[in-house]
This record gives sequence, structure tokens and C-alpha cells, in this order.
Amino acid sequence: MANHKSSLKRIRQTEKRKLHNHYYAKTARNAVRDLRKTSEKQAATEMLPKVSSMLDKLAKRNIIHRNKAANLKSKLARYVNKLA
Repeated sequence: MANHKSSLKRIRQTEKRKLHNHYYAKTARNAVRDLRKTSEKQAATEMLPKVSSMLDKLAKRNIIHRNKAANLKSKLARYVNKLA
């Protein structure tokens, strides 16, 4: 176990940040999954900007890599455009 006050504080901060980041990453993953399940074009078109925004925020805060966010957004946009 750490002996320095600063390292104990750093451990607490890291744990708190990890929980916070996990919540937002999980929420975004669920939103992506829900969008992929949608088979109606109207509903998917409404969901796409919200999901894209979530992914952009995660990438901006370095929770996910910016290329991963870009790849997910691209695939989702192609999926929505293919819906009849």
C-alpha cells in the first residue's frame, strides 16, 4: 500500500474517475447497441445525432480513442442510410 498522502489521494481520484468514465462509456455503448437494433429509418435518424454527440464527448475526454469514435459514427451513419 502507498505511504505518501499524495499517492493515497491519487488512488482515490483514479478510482472515482474510473467509475465516472465507465458509466459514460457504458451508456454510449448501450446507445450504439440500441441504434443498431432499430429497424425503422425515422427512429434511427432521430437517434443518430444523439449517439454521435455521445461518442464525440467520449473522444474529447479521452475515454475512447478519437479514431474509434470516428469509425463507430461512420458505421452507424452507413447503417442508418441503408435502412429503407
